[in-house]
Amino acid sequence: MNEASQELKRQSAGCSDRIDAQVSPRGTLELLSQEEVARLNGVRNTALYELFRRCALAVLNCDDTTDDAAEVFERYADFSIEIEQRARGIKLLLKNAPACAFVDGVILNGVRDHLFAVLRDIVFVSGEAPGTASNLVFNILRNAGLLRPRMQPRLVVCWGGHSIDREEYLYCKAVGYQLGLRGLDICTGCGPGAMKGPMKGATIGHAKQRNREGRYIGITEPGIIAAESPNPIVNNLVILPDIEKRLEAFVRLGHGIIVFPGGVGTLEEILFLLGTLMDEGNAQIALPLIFTAGASSRAYFGEIDAFLVRTLGEQVRRYYRIIEDDPQAVAVAMREGMQQVSSNRRESRDAYYYNWLLKIPEEMKRHFVVSHASMAELELRRDLPPAQLAINLRRAFSGIVAGNVKEFGIHMIREHGPFELHGDPDIVSAMDTLLRGFVTQSRMKLGGKIYNPCYRMVTA
Repeated sequence: MNEASQELKRQSAGCSDRIDAQVSPRGTLELLSQEEVARLNGVRNTALYELFRRCALAVLNCDDTTDDAAEVFERYADFSIEIEQRARGIKLLLKNAPACAFVDGVILNGVRDHLFAVLRDIVFVSGEAPGTASNLVFNILRNAGLLRPRMQPRLVVCWGGHSIDREEYLYCKAVGYQLGLRGLDICTGCGPGAMKGPMKGATIGHAKQRNREGRYIGITEPGIIAAESPNPIVNNLVILPDIEKRLEAFVRLGHGIIVFPGGVGTLEEILFLLGTLMDEGNAQIALPLIFTAGASSRAYFGEIDAFLVRTLGEQVRRYYRIIEDDPQAVAVAMREGMQQVSSNRRESRDAYYYNWLLKIPEEMKRHFVVSHASMAELELRRDLPPAQLAINLRRAFSGIVAGNVKEFGIHMIREHGPFELHGDPDIVSAMDTLLRGFVTQSRMKLGGKIYNPCYRMVTA
């Protein structure tokens, strides 16, 4: 086995679910100067190194089904990763890595690619200081090789829950298949459930069309990657610094968006997009948005639609279309939407590969630091402009996501109890009804766990 291959050894029989390994890069970060390698090594014993270690662990823990980040980190508390300088570049030295990332003692190629994507985005991009806040998302996506100037619009962003049942999974897979037959690529949050199904379906559609250039892009962020580790179909992984930049990356990179049933994270995504599209500066932007569910979940988007109208007003319906139980109709509508996007970008002289002209409200882009105080201070009032209320509702759902699955949020809830959300009675009632429905439908947790709410609704 040559130096470019993995040199691995099993640990003692008492730790058969752990592996020590040396892993070389492939196709990325292979040619680095000694100065660059020294800078990468300089993160050891820093908060940045701990972030890198935890994201790397999430990628290596590829067969897990838990969505409790704290549980993963506790189980692999002895895992470590070091960057070793070699004459021809670097190697990653892994100790006590999850064995599921290896077959016959050799790391899976897809996991290796994801591992070096973590290194690139968490450590290397940070060291490079890729730009100001105004173009940070662009620089990260460009650094990951995701911006392709001469490619016609064909990237469909798919949102939906990681905790879905078998019928919902098969439906989003069927939609992905129809999209793949029509030459459309897939971008998701990279995790399981509705983030994996469309990719898996598209691989078959692409294969039938002999499309060997299909893209399956996964966009995540450090706070959630352990709860939604990249699924193995993802062939382009990128990690944004926080949830707001992750959401911006979706809408800047994607040419159309399909939403499947999900939980609070899906509502956060919907509200980010609707709050953006409702901004008057985006009146001329073409960005097709379709809500769709299979026969077993027909009521789901009726409930979402009722919530959106109840909180943001009847005008919100102009921004989305609901298609029920018809994968082919969804794909045809999205293909037609791609044609509209192409025409719109040509007329506006915007780039195909990045939606520069989309105006995202500054408050929507600003990072919301979740805490008991910031959640309690959110204004959920009827007299707010709909676009502003959408921003505040998005933040409320973001906080609930943190309390559900992000390690820092889980610790907050354990220490101080549930977050409190204050608002007008009708808005509080609408949120409470929707959230209770999510709990009843088991859309909050994986693995059949009993859900203990991380929030409490309070009428202002």
